[in-house]
Amino acid sequence: MASAGEYLSQMDISEEEKDKLVAEAIRYIIFKTHQSSGCPIKREELTQLVTKNYRNRGLPAVVIDEAKKKLSSIFGYELRELQRTRLSSTGQAHSSQQNVADAKSYVLISKLPADIYRRYVEDVNTAHMTGFTFVVVSIVHLAGGKIPEESLWHHLRRMGLSESDENHPVLGNIKHAAELVVQQRCLFTLALLCRYLQKVKVNAPEGNITFYELAERAIDGPVSEKIKEYVAQIVNTNVTAADS
Repeated sequence: MASAGEYLSQMDISEEEKDKLVAEAIRYIIFKTHQSSGCPIKREELTQLVTKNYRNRGLPAVVIDEAKKKLSSIFGYELRELQRTRLSSTGQAHSSQQNVADAKSYVLISKLPADIYRRYVEDVNTAHMTGFTFVVVSIVHLAGGKIPEESLWHHLRRMGLSESDENHPVLGNIKHAAELVVQQRCLFTLALLCRYLQKVKVNAPEGNITFYELAERAIDGPVSEKIKEYVAQIVNTNVTAADS
């Protein structure tokens, strides 16, 4: 079995050059995450960063793997790999038909314990949007991962949140708040980063229909399970209160 040094030699790159590429990848990941408020970073972006001066096809995988290890051991982040998915008309998530390598993307996730994260990292000034985001994501989740815009507003109106309300005492313009849920990339309650919802327009016989559907991060296994857990807790609490 070839040693690490021999493996790099086969790629025509030295240990020092590899370390420099890893440092560049880590710097890119951290700054891009900050600048885009946690938007997923496409694998092809990191690949291009590596291959702009090196042509070995196996090198990006080596650099990304090393960057993952250093982000974890030095910075306390998990570089989580996502795969873009799309929802069928039945609301079931399935992998995109595009090339798998092109479909991959990454997000940074803090490895801090939840209580430490809440105490030292979580911004209390965003708590109102955190709660609203969770409500909207939960409604879409319970609808099977995809819901017409009008149906979403129907459920929100039942909770006293109308799209025509521009002066809500906490959320302000409700319709604008809903747009922020689509645009934002953070859900601090779960201490995870990424896009949770997306809007799509579908051509139908009766005209264009806008749907809200779960985006990459909400479909990701750990987040999906956490959402189910929260929803189950709320349902059980309401059932208990009704029975008492």
